[in-house]
Amino acid sequence: MLPELHFPWLEFSILLPLIGSVVCGLIQDRGRAQRIAVALGSVTLFCTLGEWIDFAMVGTFEAHDHWDVLQMLFGRDNIFVIDELSAPLLPLTSLLYLMTMLSTLRTKIGRFSFGLTLLSQSIVLATLSCHDPWVMIALLSLAVVPPWIELHRRGASTRVFLLHMGLFIVLLIFGRLLLGESDTPEEASGIASALLTIAALLRAGVVPVHCWMTDLFEKASFGTALLFVAPMTGAYAVMHLVFPVVPGWAMRSIAVLSLITAVYSAGMATIQVDARRFFCYLFLSNSSLVLSGLELVNEIGMTGALCVWISVGLSLGGFALTIRSVEARIGRLRLDRYHGMYEHTPTLAGLFLLTGLASIGFPGTIGFIGMELLVEGAVDVYPLVGFAVVLAAALNSISVLRGYFRIFTGQRFTTSVMLRSRAAERLAVVVLTILVLGGGLWPQPGVASRHHAAVELMKMRHVQQSVGAAVADDGAGKERLTEPLLPAKAASMSHQALKTDASEEK
Repeated sequence: MLPELHFPWLEFSILLPLIGSVVCGLIQDRGRAQRIAVALGSVTLFCTLGEWIDFAMVGTFEAHDHWDVLQMLFGRDNIFVIDELSAPLLPLTSLLYLMTMLSTLRTKIGRFSFGLTLLSQSIVLATLSCHDPWVMIALLSLAVVPPWIELHRRGASTRVFLLHMGLFIVLLIFGRLLLGESDTPEEASGIASALLTIAALLRAGVVPVHCWMTDLFEKASFGTALLFVAPMTGAYAVMHLVFPVVPGWAMRSIAVLSLITAVYSAGMATIQVDARRFFCYLFLSNSSLVLSGLELVNEIGMTGALCVWISVGLSLGGFALTIRSVEARIGRLRLDRYHGMYEHTPTLAGLFLLTGLASIGFPGTIGFIGMELLVEGAVDVYPLVGFAVVLAAALNSISVLRGYFRIFTGQRFTTSVMLRSRAAERLAVVVLTILVLGGGLWPQPGVASRHHAAVELMKMRHVQQSVGAAVADDGAGKERLTEPLLPAKAASMSHQALKTDASEEK
């Protein structure tokens, strides 16, 4: 039996945005809908922070909610569970949604649907707290609906997005069906592993199946595209749907292709003339570094990848919100000329540079320790991998500085309209600055949490492999191990093994 939280944080954080999406969808006044969405987003952020603190007080690897209302609806146990991997991801996702809704200016209110945004937030939070494979597949499929609705409403072509996401869903379903009751890498069939691997690559936007992401950023609103990719639910799906059950060759293929994508996207970001495509490739490069680090076979590399996961979501989320705010003032940005926006928006310029430097691991920011651990772990596996990580980071740094100079310097921009930052934007700048610098100047709590999560994930992987090997060697053992090896059971087995080793040492 899993430990229980002291309050139903998960239920509230999932249900509140869902109810708010219905309310905002019925309101015609867009300004009022924004105020309601911001209020519900703030309460949801409070619930996710409470969940994180409550989970830390419980002091376990996994825990379920105080109430099991959502689990009773599905008729199954251990569907929505909080663990060390997802505990900080839930407040991070809620913060990104809140900052996006809060910083939406009046010029963008008519094009940005707050009802769909709250619906998307509810689906993403449910996905990040889900451990049941089929429920997670259903949630990943539902997450495609809000962006598709917005593209359809804007009259944009949905062919590219729908083709890739439809293929992702089909491969995920058939891969899971072929997997059957197999719960170890040794039991998984080659076809099932291949289908799950391709599905993971599609959702993560790995080269050469990445064109749906650039298409989404070009045709959808910037906020919707950002919120669809920034929580990195594709990486979360890899950790829960692919990592425990596929063999080593599948994980190595994901790591190699992710590393190629990181370098390729970093190079593409340096030559983009459209600001949205520039950000898309910059984000794709950093998220691919995270995905490649998650497949490393050592604890240091995985710890670095988990730290970079948090820093990328926070830093590039603020980076995108800065570009979005500048776009709301002067329209779509092009990087083939200078705009000279610094005198009008110095606050946004500072946030742009700070979050951009944090995304490449600049010293003193939240991304520094994670990037160092990722490089060290990659070098331990193979020096060429470490060189590729450093090369991608160097190219990304060139892209960030190029974007800063093109948008904020180079000429004097004159206008009769007041372009200064609004109060909501200044609040977002203060919050993100504190988090980016605070995580860099006091990194120990975050690194310790990510290291413990990495250790537990590696243990569960080893337990799955050892159980699969025992089943393959002993036919009688297969009958005794017909029940799926859930993460909680694997964690308990690994803890028992640690206790045994400790007693032997004594």
